[in-house]
Amino acid sequence: MIEVKNLTKRYGNHIAVNDLSFKVETGQIYGFLGPNGAGKSTTMNIITGYLAATDGTVTIDGKNIQTDPEAAKAKIGYLPELPPLYSEMTVREYLDFVAELKKVPKSERAAQVEEVMRETHIDEMSKRLIRNLSKGYKQRVGMAQAILGNPDVLIFDEPTVGLDPKQIMEVRDLIRKLGEKHTVILSSHILSEVSAVCDHIMIISKGKLVADGSPEELQRMIGSKAEIELTVLGDASKAVPVIKKAEGVEEVIDEGSDEQGNGRIRIVSAPEIDAREAVSLALAENRIAVMGMERKEKSLEDIFLELTGDGESEPEARGGDSADHAGNGKTEEEK
Repeated sequence: MIEVKNLTKRYGNHIAVNDLSFKVETGQIYGFLGPNGAGKSTTMNIITGYLAATDGTVTIDGKNIQTDPEAAKAKIGYLPELPPLYSEMTVREYLDFVAELKKVPKSERAAQVEEVMRETHIDEMSKRLIRNLSKGYKQRVGMAQAILGNPDVLIFDEPTVGLDPKQIMEVRDLIRKLGEKHTVILSSHILSEVSAVCDHIMIISKGKLVADGSPEELQRMIGSKAEIELTVLGDASKAVPVIKKAEGVEEVIDEGSDEQGNGRIRIVSAPEIDAREAVSLALAENRIAVMGMERKEKSLEDIFLELTGDGESEPEARGGDSADHAGNGKTEEEK
């Protein structure tokens, strides 16, 4: 559906996106994850035709975003981080305006506007001025304008930023529902956001793609070792040599005692091996009591930190106005 090849964006001496390549297949929810300033928003703006790339190409369903922008943009609905709203319009007036910009046939506009308002649960707000809406409802209006025209791909850049917990849950549920009919790309630096709704994750750091796969695939890629945290009754010194002989165990680390004086031990094995049964049997045979045992797997947070280092990068440049976002506006450089 979307193919990005060797995408690069430079601002003077700063490289915001660095030779980035990936594919987005039809019918999945993709998470585009990275620390602030990693290049996520710049990449989204290039894919949607809002920014011009320095080098590289983006094609949407075979249509090049630079050489055939009108056909390519017709395939995409875009919600930028700052929703492209006009505060002096009512919700319905604004959506009618966006439908016209998107060249929705006049005979279909009213029905499409009604449908997207129902889908995003803003139909009761249709006559309200946008300036009087809550942050959550403004975000829904932004999503409604992205859905207008029934594009194949929906791109949401930080869709829950600034929302309260209840609003975040509502937007996540809406994204899952939209994923049943559209291919969705969700850009975020919030790990829980991506893990909650996405089928496929791409991690970007300093303008480069550092990981690409399902959450399970990323865990297998990074999780070169499996670990068990063990607590035994009394001193750990007797347990350590016993554990070392257990099947599947590669390394045993004595981590001292807890507040109750019980021994704390970390056990390392290959990722495909669960050594808990072998360790338990070995300790039982030697009459060493187990107070607690837990197999630790790397979380998405662990994977993210390991792949992106300290997460430091320069801030991304941003810019443009609402009119360019709302319709298929002119490409311009970010400020």
